[in-house]
Amino acid sequence: MSYHFFALYSRMKYINRWALMRNTQSENLSQHSCDVSAIAHCLATIKNIRFGGKLNAERAAFLGLYHDMPEIITGDMPTPVKYHSKQLRSEFQAVEDSACRTLIGMLPEDLQECYTDVFFHKEEDEYLWKLVKAADKISALIKCIEEEKAGNSEFKEAKKSTLEAIKNMHLEEVDSFMADFIDSYTLSLDEQK
Repeated sequence: MSYHFFALYSRMKYINRWALMRNTQSENLSQHSCDVSAIAHCLATIKNIRFGGKLNAERAAFLGLYHDMPEIITGDMPTPVKYHSKQLRSEFQAVEDSACRTLIGMLPEDLQECYTDVFFHKEEDEYLWKLVKAADKISALIKCIEEEKAGNSEFKEAKKSTLEAIKNMHLEEVDSFMADFIDSYTLSLDEQK
């Protein structure tokens, strides 16, 4: 029997983000998930090294890698639409849950439990999911900075609201990441040397 999970996963590169915004450079779901994975890993590592945490950084990376996979089926719902109302958010959550069940069903039965934990959050991963959400926001902020650097003012308000959302998370590892790394994204390649 042939299972389609990873063939479908490879199609994340065809799902573009920021559909309602004019982009100087398109960003697809695959690129975004890779960035979120790397950032989530770093956030967990910062928590462990600087703030006495005992998090599984590799698990954070794993969760980040798959966090948006349901969007292969649902598409990338723009944030203003997704969170327009509680009713719309609830309806979209039901669609997303259905997409997750579909994806899990595309795996051999003996692997399904491992991936079910990625799509339907385990309680013990709750803090890691906070870090994935933070990494998701940081990735969005980076996109806004890159667009702004390219002279695109379309992302000005998105940058402002995303930065505010990151600050409102009140996570010391996120603040530390922002202090250490975010300014580098405003620099040219030559300035980063």
